[in-house]
Amino acid sequence: MKKIEIIIRREKVDAVKKKLYEMGATGIMLSNIAGYGQDDGYVQKYRGKEYTFQTVQKMKLETVVKNEQVGPIIQIVMDIARTGKHGDGRIYVYDVSEVIRIRTGERGTDAL
Repeated sequence: MKKIEIIIRREKVDAVKKKLYEMGATGIMLSNIAGYGQDDGYVQKYRGKEYTFQTVQKMKLETVVKNEQVGPIIQIVMDIARTGKHGDGRIYVYDVSEVIRIRTGERGTDAL
């Protein structure tokens, strides 16, 4: 099993989330996050003054899936979320050694 962590632009979340669900990733966690990477942030005017913000608002989607789902999910996310501009995001893939559903006690892929 693998945990996939997807950090993308806010406007891409609904399309990615819908496609992940269609592909069988039924358990998805969403988080609002802020951070910075290679892009320079953005400038915003407020009451006549310019303010530079280093951190940019993003969304983080997390899901745990079977090993064979990882490649297709990564490709779909890249196809949907890529704009070709700085700030498109990142995908991280982690090994998961065990999953336990607390309510039923199911383990492994049965707990997904």
